[in-house]
Amino acid sequence: MKIATRNRDFLEARKAKKDEFYTQLVDIERELKHYTGHFKDKVVYCNCDDPRISNFFRYFSSNFDELGLKKLITTCYKNQSADLFSRNSADQAVYLEYGGGGSGNDASDPRKIGVKPLMGDGDFRSPESINLLKQADIVVTNPPFSLFREYVAQLVEYKKQFLIIGNMNALTYKEIFPLFQNDQVWYGPSIRSGDREFGVPDDYPITAVGSRIDENGNKFIRVKGVRWFTNLDYPERHKDLILHKSYNPEEYPRYANFDAIDVSKTMDIPVDYDGPMGVPITFLDKYNPEQFEIIGSSKTLGRPMSEVANKGTYQQGGPRFYLPNGDGTYRRMYDRIVIRNKRL
Repeated sequence: MKIATRNRDFLEARKAKKDEFYTQLVDIERELKHYTGHFKDKVVYCNCDDPRISNFFRYFSSNFDELGLKKLITTCYKNQSADLFSRNSADQAVYLEYGGGGSGNDASDPRKIGVKPLMGDGDFRSPESINLLKQADIVVTNPPFSLFREYVAQLVEYKKQFLIIGNMNALTYKEIFPLFQNDQVWYGPSIRSGDREFGVPDDYPITAVGSRIDENGNKFIRVKGVRWFTNLDYPERHKDLILHKSYNPEEYPRYANFDAIDVSKTMDIPVDYDGPMGVPITFLDKYNPEQFEIIGSSKTLGRPMSEVANKGTYQQGGPRFYLPNGDGTYRRMYDRIVIRNKRL
């Protein structure tokens, strides 16, 4: 119930375009430690980050020399207030460029480094922001969840390496899934389950269990199902998933509208089955591209049930796989990814 309430609040806020989620520094540190070798002599761009409040800026400015960065650039959308969670009330945004130097607190104090106004509102799609993007080697940020498709498309268009945070279900988007299938994007390693706490603006609707307001009046909510999305490689994603179970037709039923077996848990993938298998999307937390091939998804491969069964015997909806109940009716499954074991 707690989780359902948290997700409900999140979805309602997303519908209202209230998708400003401020990533905690501890979560940034847990993920970035897997990529330290990628940043030497690179320009990092945080293009959804007011440098005065962004924990991404704090992380990269504090670790500038240790990572061997060439330059750090941050920009934000509209924010011109230095309050912790400002409300994008001004049309002109700010940016900062940091090339290292300074000592002690000066190295991570944006006011001493020099915050400058942008000509426009700082939207990541604006020509001004795109010109800064072209200078960058790696983009690291928490983009607006409601613009996730468009944001990723821009990174791919400009051939940027990136590490961004988003909702794990974004992989089911028709624009995002092919990137996973073609090994152009994958999940980062530090978040595998559970929820994460984000800071939110003052006007964010908070009713869920697990939300809180700190002693300074700042609001925080916990959001389930977030993941890091990246095209930066790390060693852990090339480790084989250890398989224990053997295939038998009784335990692994076949879908009614696609020729594949259903594997309800990633840990139960049979070691000896060489055909297509439908697995939960959480499989991607364990995905090794040398071990498995991603064939498609229930959205792309499932036949319409109207071609398979009589109306009234199944729950209608968008493309999904269905399993027979044994009494002439069918149950609709959650989104599935279809994989094949490349070792067999």
